[in-house]
This record gives sequence, structure tokens and C-alpha cells, in this order.
Amino acid sequence: MTSKRRLFGTDGIRGKANTDPMTAGLGLRLGQAAGLWFTRGAHRHRVVIGKDTRLSGYMIEPALTAGFVGAGMDVVLVGPLPTPAIALLTRSLRADLGVMISASHNAYEDNGIKLFGPDGCKLSDETEIAIEALMDSDLSPQLAAPAKLGRASRLEDAPGRYIEVTKASFPRGLRLDGLKIVVDCANGAAYRVAPTVLWELGAEVIAVGVAPDGFNINRGCGSTVPQFLCGEVTRTGAHLGLALDGDADRLIVADERGAIIDGDQILALIAHSWNRAGRLAGGGVAATVMSNLGFERFLGGQGIALHRTQVGDRYVMECMRERGLNVGGEQSGHVILTDYATTGDGLLAALQLLAVLVEDGRPASQVLRLFEPLPQVLKNVRYSGPSPLNAPSVQRAIAAAEATLAASGRLLIRRSGTEPLVRVMAEGEDAAVVLRVVDDLCAEIAAAAAVA
Repeated sequence: MTSKRRLFGTDGIRGKANTDPMTAGLGLRLGQAAGLWFTRGAHRHRVVIGKDTRLSGYMIEPALTAGFVGAGMDVVLVGPLPTPAIALLTRSLRADLGVMISASHNAYEDNGIKLFGPDGCKLSDETEIAIEALMDSDLSPQLAAPAKLGRASRLEDAPGRYIEVTKASFPRGLRLDGLKIVVDCANGAAYRVAPTVLWELGAEVIAVGVAPDGFNINRGCGSTVPQFLCGEVTRTGAHLGLALDGDADRLIVADERGAIIDGDQILALIAHSWNRAGRLAGGGVAATVMSNLGFERFLGGQGIALHRTQVGDRYVMECMRERGLNVGGEQSGHVILTDYATTGDGLLAALQLLAVLVEDGRPASQVLRLFEPLPQVLKNVRYSGPSPLNAPSVQRAIAAAEATLAASGRLLIRRSGTEPLVRVMAEGEDAAVVLRVVDDLCAEIAAAAAVA
């Protein structure tokens, strides 16, 4: 078995649709290998497959289905639903495996495949390595005999099941009556369920990004383009806005003035609220190295510990399990609340935030921003060939940047897990110094990449 993942990144397998590796052939092979790996025992084995609204989902879904059926697994197809709904249904249906076909916040040209174990959690690195090793082997002797092939069926009430579970997370006795809410579904997987949940809880809902055509997912809308949400909130006079991404596992919020509330602020609000109510488990919150230093200082002032992890909500979840935490997430808007879900869920996080807002009664701008973030700059440098981070000139520039920031800030440099990018992030007390540090580093990295 190999010791390093080749196909799987920080959030499943991802790539340009119909181009290696994101092809129908890969879907077939992955379905066969994952099906065989999760076939344990004499029971009828089952896999749940969901997707977002990308055109290429029509190619990948039947390829995966064929692979799982060939491995002897029954396939339950649920169509476009949020990633957290697939994790939920995997557990609810006692399935052996869950699959979400999505490239999350990426444009329609890309697609991806995320796998969930029977516990509804993303797979460990070790399991992904084992599945890759199976994919590289001769699977034909292990595939199902003709009489043992699986069957595929469609679960028509899957959206309703997710809607009811999500609504049940909202405190009994509270309603959203009187609130005008813009919800931007990014023309993605939540385009039906998110407006329905908010409307059934009593809100006046202005739904945008709810006309998917296979091409417009995340295009000019959603959590990665929050300016669109902000404009809609101020244009319509809404009390606040909620922006999801293509698979609805992340959330960004806009207050009534059109100011952005990011994942750090959302986590701070939920952690503070739950801590006061005696609901915060483990005395802390898990978040990645990208979370703002102002967030960490705010939590510390409340007696709440911040446990930092590497980037990726799967690593946040692992930390939460190890430390017995029930709140964790990422600055990008992934929020994991293990009282209700096993993965990031933008709609669940929104309901917890709305509960605080309803109980408080003040405008969103006075309730949702609990700390002032330190100036933080993040820029990306694209490269081809070997990583430029090993170049001596880049190493010297990194050392100089760390010395400049010293004890008043942080520097984080990492390679993307899904694209050929180097991400450079710095934060500190002085915005001008932070910007200069990032620009100088990016220039050195780009120069090294050009001669590599």
C-alpha cells in the first residue's frame, strides 16, 4: 500500500470535469474500489449518492452508480442536495457509505467526489490511501457475481427528510416571524431546501441564486462572492442575508448594512452563546490556522480555548473528536456543530445564528460582530512544475517576513490541497506592514516559480 494519497486532496477528489482525473472512468473505478472496501458482513450493502447542480454531475453520477452496483452495493440516488444532507442520510438509512458529487465553491467546469463513512464523517487519510491502492489493483476477481449485483433506486423524499431534521435544530418556541432574510443559494445544491426551511420557520424569504442551469453554480453569487449578497440585502431592506456555497456546507452572512460576517465571527457568536448556556463542550473551539488572531483573543477573553488545526474541515472534525468539542469550523464559513451534524452545514449554522438574533432583538450589525479582526491579507501565487517554496530565495524571504511580524502577528504559507497554488497569509497590528510582507513574499515565490 502507498503511504501518500495521489487522488484525494483535503476535500475528496477534485478536478476539471471530463479531464483526468475527473472522468467517468475514475468514477467507475472509484465506485468499484470504495464499494469493495466498505463491503463487510453478509447484509445487503448500501451507498447514498447525492450531487450539486453542475452539468458534469450527469456524467459522474451514473459512472459511480455502475461501479457500486458492480461491487454488489445497492445505490440510493437522492439528486441535488447539500453535502451535509448526504452525511445525514448515510447515517439515517444505515448506509455503508455516502458520496457527494460536488466541487463545492469552484466554478461549474470543475467537479469532485467526497466520501463519507457509515458514521457520516469524511474518511481518514488511511482509508483514502487504502481505496487508492485498490483502484490501482486488478479488481475483476473481487467484483460481484451476476446474481449478486446491486440495484439502484431513487429516494424521492430525501429533501423533506433533511428539511425536517434541520428545522428541529432551531429552538422550540422561537420563530423567524418579522425577519426579512435574503438567502443566496449559489445556484447550487440548496436551491430548494434552504428557502423552504427559512419560510417554514416564519421568515419573509428573498431567495436568489435559485435558478441552476448546470453552468451558473457559484457564478457571481454564493459565499465566495459575498458582495452580491450584500448588495441584495441593502437593495431590499432585509434584516440580514445568508450566502451558501455550491454544496451548502459553508455560510457567509451580511448584516442589514451590507457588512460581511465571516466564519470566524459566526463561530465566535455560536461559541459565546453556547458557553453562556452551558452547552459548549470541552471548553473550547476547533478552527484552522487561517482563523484570525482577533478571534483567538476574543475566545481567550471568554475563557474559551482555541485549538488550531491544518486547513480542511476534516481536520477540524478530527480535533473535535479528540478533544470532545461540539463547535468548530473555518474562517471560510465551514461550521461544524456536532450536536446536530457530522460535517459543515451552512443552513444549520445559519439557524443557530438566527436564534441568537431573534432572542436578542437588536439589529444584526449590533449582535453578530463580537470582535474586531486584526488586519489580515491572503494572496495566492499559481505555479507549474515543482513547488517554489523550496527555493533558497523564498526561504530567505520567509525568514525575513517572520522577523518583520515578530510577536505582533502571524505568517502562514501553504500549498493548496486542490490546486497548484501557494497561499500566503499574514496578519498583524499594522495593515500596511502586513500588506507589504505578503506582496514581497508573493513576488519572491512568483520569481522562483518562473525559473523552476
